[in-house]
Amino acid sequence: MTLAEREAELTEIFEWIEDETDRYVQIMDYGKKMPEFPESERIESNEVKGCQSKVWLTYKFENGKLHFQADSNTAITKGIVALLVFLWSDLSPKEISEASLDILDKIELRKHLTSQRNNGLTAMIHKMKMVAKLANN
Repeated sequence: MTLAEREAELTEIFEWIEDETDRYVQIMDYGKKMPEFPESERIESNEVKGCQSKVWLTYKFENGKLHFQADSNTAITKGIVALLVFLWSDLSPKEISEASLDILDKIELRKHLTSQRNNGLTAMIHKMKMVAKLANN
């Protein structure tokens, strides 16, 4: 699935959700669909700094693509990082580096998050973009 197809899917899902509670439920559902995160990877070096909750992010670079895996100790934060993993996993570092963040505004993600969660989202994005930048070199 291309990045454009993934963004279109998220747009289609979230454009019909008007109730803030339903929006959070949908975000948390993405987190529930994430593969099991290995306990051995819940280490400090895999933590995303700047998040209020604990967020762990790992990646593999194989066949020119980055594959991300993530987890969090809270349901909503796990859902937020799951959205980013859905969008950017299995893309080339260049695609991730050049990816616009417009989709986050389209689905009104930032609008419905507290400032602390927005800071965490920014930290997650920064970490993933930095990984892509390093893999691109």
